[in-house]
Amino acid sequence: MNVPTKVYLLIENTERLLMHRRTQKVLVALFLFLASGSSGQDLQETVPAGVTPDLLKSLSLEPARRSNLQAAILRRDYAAAESLLVEEATRDPQSQPILLVLANILFLDAKHLNCAVVLKKAEKLAPLDERNRFLLALSYVTIGRSNLAHPELEKLVQANPFNAVYPYWLARLAYRRMDIRSAVQHAQKAIQLDPAFMKAYDQLGLCYGVQADWDAAIQAFQEAVRLNGQMPVPSPWPSTNLGTLLLRLERLDDAEATLRQAISIDGRFPIAHYRLGQVLEKKARYEDAIAELKQAAGLDPTYPEPHYALARIYRQRRDSTAAGKEISIFQDLRRSDKQRGVIRPD
Repeated sequence: MNVPTKVYLLIENTERLLMHRRTQKVLVALFLFLASGSSGQDLQETVPAGVTPDLLKSLSLEPARRSNLQAAILRRDYAAAESLLVEEATRDPQSQPILLVLANILFLDAKHLNCAVVLKKAEKLAPLDERNRFLLALSYVTIGRSNLAHPELEKLVQANPFNAVYPYWLARLAYRRMDIRSAVQHAQKAIQLDPAFMKAYDQLGLCYGVQADWDAAIQAFQEAVRLNGQMPVPSPWPSTNLGTLLLRLERLDDAEATLRQAISIDGRFPIAHYRLGQVLEKKARYEDAIAELKQAAGLDPTYPEPHYALARIYRQRRDSTAAGKEISIFQDLRRSDKQRGVIRPD
């Protein structure tokens, strides 16, 4: 797999895990990985690179201020770094490098709306380079403004048609708006550019699933699972997505085995536990199902669906008190999701 795709996968994991309250650790990992630099890139492009030494060198700062900024970044005191950079931007409003460093810090601090605003200000001073335009697109995606992310990704595709990451993101955005034909085309393009791009196969499987092309979906997911197994840090998503499809096809034994594989990769992944709970419920293994659903709810206290599934089991067992409690929790969490604009897998 090429280095840009590996960088994307870390960013992809960041977006997924934001939903599960592991933001800070993931963003720190993103910073450390991207700031370390890399060599041997197969694609000729730049990617969001955190606050690299070269980016810091581009700033016209007094030595003491530069030292203070570097120290704040190293101790992950992003608020202090942001305050210093805002002061510098006020002092020198025509400095694009200051705005770019500030935007990178804001992204690491999970302030994605502010990051996008600062990048648009920087763009008024001079065109954004590829790395920071990608950062702008990712910021838009994270705050749910896919309509703004799409044109930025199109610009990136035009600027570098050999980067598999950009058509992959276009596939994701097309999938979200249910333009499945476009999503398939973009995912296939990403795979053509990088045949080892695991997430592109995973996305392709989701698209084929919407089209009810079950054999093609299973084949795409299985390839994603195979490639995932070759990664230094595999993701639980490919096995979870394949297991979910097998569940819907009533292939319950295969679904159980595949979802347990996902849990073996990441035992704290709540969606895999939830799906396994659904499988066990269908197999009438109610105690095991309850245990998995409770674990899913415990791992992500904001996750509504496990509570609905628990209520269904309790109703089946004529425990109306427990069922009513779970339905109440489900409704509260659903309202909270709606207010925050959170969209979860069905």
